[in-house]
Amino acid sequence: MIWAKEETLSRNEIEKIQLERLKATVKRVYEKVPLYREKMDKANIKPSDIKSLDDLKKLPFTYKQDLRDTYPFGMFTVPQKELVRVHASSGTTGKPTVVGYTKNDLKTWTELVSRLAVAGGASDEDIAQICFGYGMFTGALGLHYGLENIGATVLPTSTGNTQKQILYMKDFGTTLLVATPSYALHIAEVALSMGIDPKTDLNVKIGLFGSEGMTESMREEVYKLWGKDFLCTQNYGMSELIGPGVSGECPELCGMHINEDHFIAEVIDPQTGEVLPAGEKGELVVTCLTKEALPLIRYRTKDITRLMYEPCKCGRTTARMENISGRADDMLKIRGVNVFPSQIEEVLLQIEEIGPHYEIIVDRKNHLDTMEIKVELIDDSLLESYSALENLEKKIRGNLKTVLGLASTIKLVAPKTLPRFEGKAKRVTDLRKL
Repeated sequence: MIWAKEETLSRNEIEKIQLERLKATVKRVYEKVPLYREKMDKANIKPSDIKSLDDLKKLPFTYKQDLRDTYPFGMFTVPQKELVRVHASSGTTGKPTVVGYTKNDLKTWTELVSRLAVAGGASDEDIAQICFGYGMFTGALGLHYGLENIGATVLPTSTGNTQKQILYMKDFGTTLLVATPSYALHIAEVALSMGIDPKTDLNVKIGLFGSEGMTESMREEVYKLWGKDFLCTQNYGMSELIGPGVSGECPELCGMHINEDHFIAEVIDPQTGEVLPAGEKGELVVTCLTKEALPLIRYRTKDITRLMYEPCKCGRTTARMENISGRADDMLKIRGVNVFPSQIEEVLLQIEEIGPHYEIIVDRKNHLDTMEIKVELIDDSLLESYSALENLEKKIRGNLKTVLGLASTIKLVAPKTLPRFEGKAKRVTDLRKL
């Protein structure tokens, strides 16, 4: 099912809408936001210079630091009295990034999430359990209103108390799960420990996953625990852009459809800032076209992806972004080698003796970088055989070195001993930065 006609427009129709809205947005931020006026004046660009979509690349980038430097409301284009909602990041690495919504922004947000929920298989028949944390995080409320808008029954269970989450799933007949993919795996593990098989004893058939990236290997782990007929899709967004609602997968699983009438996506070389041709991998940059309170221009997401413009078999004609393969700021440089945690995950999840949970510890000893990877065994009986453990460690090290070109230390640990996460999983500890 397709929720909105805008998802099936021709390329010419999409670009006509984008250009009209881009001109209006650039004019708006130039007039209303001192930081943008200063950036554009410095670049010798006026709103009247934007005559085609190709002119977008003339505009300066926006960075997360810009929101922190203008904390809390310096990037807003409306007075505070027009705001009906404010969200913010945790601010664990500095000042929080604050985002706001007008009444019309909330309507737009609800519409965009409705599109992606339907694309991901949701309908008015679903009972949707939202296992994102409610609060200043945008994920929970974004999915909440979008799912309600399509007519689904929403269970706002938030995070935590996993056994009670499973009780609700069983007693209320939950059919759709909103969570991070890692928490979905944890729920399944806990259910099995309670004597409940997610495949047969629960009615959850759809997963709308977000907040953290999901590799194809992680998706396969989800299928193992929830069943091969489980419809497992992921969607993309970030608070600075709107929250969830920027893009999402359809059942074809060939990339995330972008709501292009509301966002322009570019991919750039993260080092030079040069716009890359369609199909080349680089950093995703997004321009908001319809946000009233906080329309960001050329926001550097630091997420690594590529863009595809061929129409999808599902009937949607919007551009798709490849599932995120890493973040520019998550990239680890170890002894001169660029390593993404997602590369490590892909290797680990191909090895059947170990589970989907892992921890990467990077350190520096005697002026040399080291990388230790802790992985869980599925069967703790292996701990009784030194030769079996040694062979497994050797296999993991070899597979990782083939992919990464880098030697690492492997530490095999007993099942269910590594941390589980209800929100975004934290897989990397870089002791070099401490």
